[in-house]
Amino acid sequence: MLEMTATGKSKGQWVFYRNFDDTVDYLSDQPRILAFNPFCRKVESLDQDDAYRWHFRVTDPQNNPFDVIFNIQQESEILVDLPDEVASMDPEEMSDEMIRQFTVGRKITWRPLPASKTFAMPEKYLFEGKVSAEMLIAPMQPERTRVDFDLRVNVKFLLYPAFRIVPEKVVRTMVSTGMTVIMQTATNHMFQKISKDFGKIRKL
Repeated sequence: MLEMTATGKSKGQWVFYRNFDDTVDYLSDQPRILAFNPFCRKVESLDQDDAYRWHFRVTDPQNNPFDVIFNIQQESEILVDLPDEVASMDPEEMSDEMIRQFTVGRKITWRPLPASKTFAMPEKYLFEGKVSAEMLIAPMQPERTRVDFDLRVNVKFLLYPAFRIVPEKVVRTMVSTGMTVIMQTATNHMFQKISKDFGKIRKL
């Protein structure tokens, strides 16, 4: 069984013309925003808080489709800038109002789902990938929010029976082409579509 790994990266900075809370809520909705990714067929919620399975389909230059599965854990972290007089406080003792007062941003992280929390895989899929991503969301003005997006995709390709008849050179070409297409087009396309659904967005 042939095995290979491909890696792709994508970065971008955008200004959302909406307030901070609305922007955080919107970008936390993983199924909604990934619906605008041209390669994402479905986002499946798993039986665990903020755990998801992405079903992606891409095609090679000859328009032959292949499917990739991603198991993702989403985490959200409040970023605060505390003055010296409260910096030593136990976070559990801070009131919601204090946290709101000193919040300077939010970080949404996508990580590969830990191996200890695996779920049954679909019967028919060809490849499995891993995604690591961070969205740093920070208020700029009352109706302006900055979003820094940093994405890294690793896909380990295992040849399942359906692909054993395909020459290795052809498969490697598919891997390279597929990853290039995904990384060059998917992120920008997704944010362009988000701008039509959520409101004005400007790329920095």
